[in-house]
Amino acid sequence: MILSDIKNYLQQRGQASLGDIALHFKSDPEAVRGMLDVWIRKGKVIKQSSTASCGSSCQQCDPATTEIYIWTRKDIHVNLF
Repeated sequence: MILSDIKNYLQQRGQASLGDIALHFKSDPEAVRGMLDVWIRKGKVIKQSSTASCGSSCQQCDPATTEIYIWTRKDIHVNLF
């Protein structure tokens, strides 16, 4: 798994949870998170939490299932013709 693999995966799906990405690449979620952080710093990926409504005290959900990563549409070119 390299950065461009994650880029391609997220561009195709639009968004995915940390757990989905780790499962797809058969990688440890922490390793995937580190690679996603590179794309976040470059402004290509946005990280959201699907448990924002729970509050910060809730620790019942696995972070790998609640961290959602969204590829920004800046790099996707649409050919109209």
